[in-house]
Amino acid sequence: MREAETTSLTLADISTRVPDLRGRLEADAALDRYTWLKVGGRAELLFTPADEDDLACFLSNLPGDVPLTIIGLCSNTLIRDGGVRGVVIRLSGKAFGGIEVTDGYRLRVGTAVPDKRVAAAALEAGIGGFAFYHGVPGGIGGALRMNAGANGTETRERVVSVRGVDRSGAVCEFSNAEMGYGYRHSSAPADMVFTQALFEGFPQDRERIREDMDAVEHHRETVQPIREKTGGSTFKNPPGNSAWRLIDAAGCRGLTVGGAMMSEMHCNFMINTAQATAYDLELLGETVRARVLKSSGIRLEWEIKRVGAFAPGREVEPFLGEAA
Repeated sequence: MREAETTSLTLADISTRVPDLRGRLEADAALDRYTWLKVGGRAELLFTPADEDDLACFLSNLPGDVPLTIIGLCSNTLIRDGGVRGVVIRLSGKAFGGIEVTDGYRLRVGTAVPDKRVAAAALEAGIGGFAFYHGVPGGIGGALRMNAGANGTETRERVVSVRGVDRSGAVCEFSNAEMGYGYRHSSAPADMVFTQALFEGFPQDRERIREDMDAVEHHRETVQPIREKTGGSTFKNPPGNSAWRLIDAAGCRGLTVGGAMMSEMHCNFMINTAQATAYDLELLGETVRARVLKSSGIRLEWEIKRVGAFAPGREVEPFLGEAA
């Protein structure tokens, strides 16, 4: 981290403020190890809480002026090369990776659980409505935050309630309606750390569930570059249109910047073909947005979440400053 980007908060400060902290706290922690795109800078401080109480204790003692960033499995996240100031919170599978089957064809799920595991647990319990998660990369925390979906089903269709811890350390509960879901969006506070959710499905024959999951798997394998270093869908579909069609029409299928490329198989997937940097990937994305805007007049919106600071001299303007 550069001197100008650091905060006054240190490991020693937190140890003094929260002497009973049980989670793991790292300074200058590498974040590229967590991202599916395998790029990004370092976190000034990275906190992995031992459980929900530990998380609440930490947040209640965190000064309000310290920047807070929450990451999950980072399947749909681009961490910039300049790193992330303040505190990054990441929930571990050990502490937040439980799945409990309850009455009423319901599942109580920790937010560090991979989406595919939820589909598998629902199959085992004979609960329908979760086969789509077999085709959604990442974890439940991200799915709740962005209303992840696939094959015609979205997270909001299965959510009953969501539990989390707010910036002050208070434990909160949100109903489905209070999450304010829209297309790849929720209106929950950005600094809310989701810890678990209650989902509801319906009774369904296991053979039918397995067939649905197989269909999801077949679709992904035939049209998506799932074996590449990718962040999933790069841009949201505009109303009444498909992002990939606009990208293709703008001549951006296979477009490369450094080690980053828009996939030949599915041109709304951005992949790290070699040793791409976060700068390469974001510059590629903004080049695509600029070309689509020029060819169609449509402004694509990022679906991949971009966090952190640009490296010095490696800033990327939205739509390339609309100069393209």
